[in-house]
Amino acid sequence: MNTHSEIGTGRGRQSIRASQLIGAAVVTVSLLWYISITKVQAEERFGFQEPHLGTLVDITLYAPDETVANESARAAFSRIQELNSILSDYDPNSEVMRLCQAAGSGKPVRVSRELFEVLEKSLEISKATDGAFDVSIGPVVKLWRIARRQKKLPPADQLASARQLVDWRQITLNASERTVELRMAGMLLDFGGIAKGYIADQARAVLAARGIKQSLVAIAGDISAGDPPPGRDGWRIGIAPLDRPDGEPSRYLRLVNCSVSTAGDAFQFVEIAGVRYSHIVDPTTGLGMTVRISVTVVAPHGVAADGLDTAVCLIGAERGLKLIEQSKGAAALIVEAGIDGQKVTESVRLSEYVAIPGN
Repeated sequence: MNTHSEIGTGRGRQSIRASQLIGAAVVTVSLLWYISITKVQAEERFGFQEPHLGTLVDITLYAPDETVANESARAAFSRIQELNSILSDYDPNSEVMRLCQAAGSGKPVRVSRELFEVLEKSLEISKATDGAFDVSIGPVVKLWRIARRQKKLPPADQLASARQLVDWRQITLNASERTVELRMAGMLLDFGGIAKGYIADQARAVLAARGIKQSLVAIAGDISAGDPPPGRDGWRIGIAPLDRPDGEPSRYLRLVNCSVSTAGDAFQFVEIAGVRYSHIVDPTTGLGMTVRISVTVVAPHGVAADGLDTAVCLIGAERGLKLIEQSKGAAALIVEAGIDGQKVTESVRLSEYVAIPGN
C-alpha cells in the first residue's frame, strides 16, 4: 500500500508538472502572439502636416492605430502652438515680446522654463562666437525685414541706431530665480536662429511621452529624429546641394535620437543693387550676409543644432569647425561657394552620421 501510494503520488506530481508545462506553453504562445500583433500594429506609419511658425511642420510617426496617431499628432501640434506663443517675435502678445517691453526698466522679469532655456543656450553660443551670434539682434532684423520687402537697404541712420541696441552682454540671467533682465531700453530679442530646433525637440518629446518613440518632426530645415522606423537603423535625411536646393541630395545622414539643422540662403535671400543678401543678418554690419554658405549641423538636441548652424554661417568655416569640434556630440558639413567652385569642410564626427548608400 505504501509503495502503491508512493507511486500514485509520484504519478500525480508528474501530471501536475505536465499540466503546468502545458499551461506555460499556452501562456508563452499567447504572449508571443500578443507581442507579434502589437509589433505589427506599431509598425503602421502615419504622416501629418500643418502650418506653424511661418512654415509647414511635418510629423511622421509609427503608432498602433489611427486614433492613437491622430491624438498624438494633435498633442504635438498643440505644443508647437504653445511654444510659439512664448518665443515668437511676430506675436506682440507673446511672452518674449512682453519681456522686451520691460527692457531698460531695471527690474528682472520671471519667465517660463522654456524661454529661459532657449535664452540660456543662445547666450552660450553668443559667448562662444564673441557675439557673431546674438539673440538681441531683433532691432536690426526688424529693419532688414522691411528692406527685403522693399528691396532697398535700410537708411544708414536707422541702421546705426538699431545696431546700438544689439549686445548680448546686456542680458542678465538668474538661474535660481529664473529671471531675465534686458538692461537697455529698446532691446528686442529674436529667436529666429535657434527656436525651431528647440520646438521640434519639444514636439517629439510630447510624442515620446505618449509612447510614440518612432517619430520624426520636421520644421523646415530643423529636424528632430527619434527611434528609427521599424526594420531600419535610422532615419535617412538628405542634404541638398548648395547650388541646387531643389535637386537630388548630395548625401544622406542616418539619424537616431538626435537633431539636424541646416542654415543658408538657398531659399531666403534678396538682391539689392545687384548684391545678393541672405536672410541671416550679420550683427557686425546690420545687413544680410553676402557670403554664399550652407551649414548642416547634427547635435544631440535641436536647440544646439539650430543655434550652431546659424553661428557657423556667421563666423565661417575655419572658426566654425573649431566651434563644432568643441560642442559635445556635434558634427557639421560646411559648403562654401567661391570663384573657384565649392569648398566642402567636414567635422571629424560627421562620418558617424553619414548613411551608407542604399541603406
